[in-house]
Amino acid sequence: MSMTSRERILSAVSGIQPDRVPVDFGAHRSSGIMAIAYRKLREHLGLPRRPIRIYDMVQQLAIIDDDVLDRFGADAIEMGRGFAKEDRHWKEWRLPDGAGCLIPAWIDARREGRDWALYSPSGVRTGIQRESCLYFEQIYWPYLDSVPDDLSGLPGAMADVMWCAASPPEPDADLAAGARALRASTDRAIIALFGGNLMEWGQFLCRNDNFFMLLGGDPGRAAALLDRLVEIHLANLEKFLAAVGPHGDIVLFGDDLGMQSGPQISPRMYHEFFYPRHRALWRRARELAGVKVMLHCCGGVRQLLDDLIDAGADAINPVQISCDGMDAAGLKRDFGGRICLWGGGCDTREILPCGAPRDVRAHVMRQLEIMTPGGGFVFQQVHNIMANVPPQNIAAMFDAVAEFNRQQAS
Repeated sequence: MSMTSRERILSAVSGIQPDRVPVDFGAHRSSGIMAIAYRKLREHLGLPRRPIRIYDMVQQLAIIDDDVLDRFGADAIEMGRGFAKEDRHWKEWRLPDGAGCLIPAWIDARREGRDWALYSPSGVRTGIQRESCLYFEQIYWPYLDSVPDDLSGLPGAMADVMWCAASPPEPDADLAAGARALRASTDRAIIALFGGNLMEWGQFLCRNDNFFMLLGGDPGRAAALLDRLVEIHLANLEKFLAAVGPHGDIVLFGDDLGMQSGPQISPRMYHEFFYPRHRALWRRARELAGVKVMLHCCGGVRQLLDDLIDAGADAINPVQISCDGMDAAGLKRDFGGRICLWGGGCDTREILPCGAPRDVRAHVMRQLEIMTPGGGFVFQQVHNIMANVPPQNIAAMFDAVAEFNRQQAS
């Protein structure tokens, strides 16, 4: 029987074989496309010219219009699509290649010589986009010198971090009403982006090197910082899911724990500092709303997957198959029945930007043959599509999924 997009996604996340391979394109901030590449993709597809809207200023990600989602058979969308729909929510800007675009009206980006600087609402210069760069980089860390004994000011410090400074303010419309209207307008699965990062917030606040030294050299202070972060996240989670929980299908948490060669920290350190706190957050999300829990986690994290599953993750993205230990066949064999592999469908480091369309098709077909059997798989490329990716390769990638689905149905 043919499923709706929502049924297809939820079946896959539950480890049930859906009617076809589900597809994600831009339903969260690690499955999308940079605005420069998106403009070229629309031109390649022969679609009408539309204003390019950037919803993630740091990564310069474009809102993917419905005609493109329909063209590539996308089965999921981000809950944020229900908001910022009026012209007053947007203002003009220029992409690094000189093309015009729209950015959120609340973004405080200032031209400084040949660069762009990003300011927080309190006036802190928190991010920079150099003339030759395609995205913003963090330049301010509130706890760079030390983590204070008194953490009552932590919410204010977090507001001055680049990733918060570029985030939308509290919506001026009722949050529940916007989420309810979005659900009524689509049968696609809706992903509610929450965040709830722990490792990354330690790095955003202290800088990566200092936070690693804190974990290793002052574990008591590190635990106090993490506990305060959990308190803040839990309070925000209560408010967030009270409003949008009934209208979403998946709540997305984030924490980049891996690097190219494996986890950033040892499995022992993960289990000590992060496992119990992730477990508390993810289980509370399930108690508050009938949602699935997905973790965004880049890098080689095979050694952490048992703990992540036990902590309550139903799905993990982007499944970075180029990292040590992250080969698709091994992950599917050892973890396929226990967690949904949301990603790994196409390598974005070598194949998608550098291959010919035939190379992209062949690679995607191999990945689908490995990852599709038994469910527990949603197709997305490994992380966002970068600005230099040829549009014909993007089309070849998604067309390969459609071809595979037709073959499976025949």
